[in-house]
Amino acid sequence: MRALALRHDPGSRAPDTWGRATGWNKLDLGHAPDLGFTDAQAQGETAEELNALRPFATLPIRPMRPFVLKASGGDRDRALQCLAEAVYYEAAREPEVGQEAVAQVVLNRLRHPAYPKSVCGVVYQGSARTTGCQFTFTCDGSLRYRPMAALWTRARAVAERALNGYVDKGVGSATHYHAQYVAPYWAPTLVKMTQVGQHIFYRWTGPWGEPPAFTGRYAGNEAYLAPAVLGGVDRRTQGEDLFPPPTEAQLSERKITLAVAGEVRTYSVVDPNAPGGERKRVMGVLMSTRRQPTLEEIQRINKSLEAVERDLDARATGGQPTQAGPAATD
Repeated sequence: MRALALRHDPGSRAPDTWGRATGWNKLDLGHAPDLGFTDAQAQGETAEELNALRPFATLPIRPMRPFVLKASGGDRDRALQCLAEAVYYEAAREPEVGQEAVAQVVLNRLRHPAYPKSVCGVVYQGSARTTGCQFTFTCDGSLRYRPMAALWTRARAVAERALNGYVDKGVGSATHYHAQYVAPYWAPTLVKMTQVGQHIFYRWTGPWGEPPAFTGRYAGNEAYLAPAVLGGVDRRTQGEDLFPPPTEAQLSERKITLAVAGEVRTYSVVDPNAPGGERKRVMGVLMSTRRQPTLEEIQRINKSLEAVERDLDARATGGQPTQAGPAATD
């Protein structure tokens, strides 16, 4: 009401923007309007309102296979420490189910081809960057503060269960999450799955977000955090190409995962023009190219179409259709 009154106040010298959102009161072709938010995120009530505007997907949440850490000695100790840190610093005061969800995300990333293949590598990916670390506590100074003993004990127990095969079915194949009081720029680019406690969970779009795509294997070497990992980014949400273009050898025979009619299946893709390639239908195999129809096939298709047209004309004029129906299905 105040904004409406101001627009009709003859004493007002302010430009009349008719209540437009911040950043939209004038057009600057050099800078896209941002609605007054920072590039990284909106804050507070505005973020909660934005999150509420984005509906949860109606797609099924498919549980992951159990992950059992097959390591001992130093590798196991370090993996447990890194996972417990993620659970503690990301969700120390969340209910236990919220902590289990965070642990599941870490292990999901470990098994996804796009992320490092050690627990510590996943947790500390990007931590050498001032922005862009995958888990905020690794680059915002949180590690300077000693954990509270009781909360640390609980977080460590959650991490140990996860490394021994416990599966949080509620978040399925989620690889991303954020607190509900922030609205990160990448949220609309992913599938919004569910909310657990204060965190909203997301997965990759398409088949790469489904469990069959998580084919990565644990590589160990928890103590070795390569510069490429410490300075790395999440290429799914930070705009970089995920994979280099395939080589000719990879193109000749490769596998893809597709979601068809609610089912996720993995197919081999073969090139019939490659040496040894065959032009025949095989269960579970897709042809990467389509051949040109032969002259006889074209003539048969044309005859079938002509028969369909004659039938339609006959029905329109009250006549009897021809008996060429089966041919129309070729």
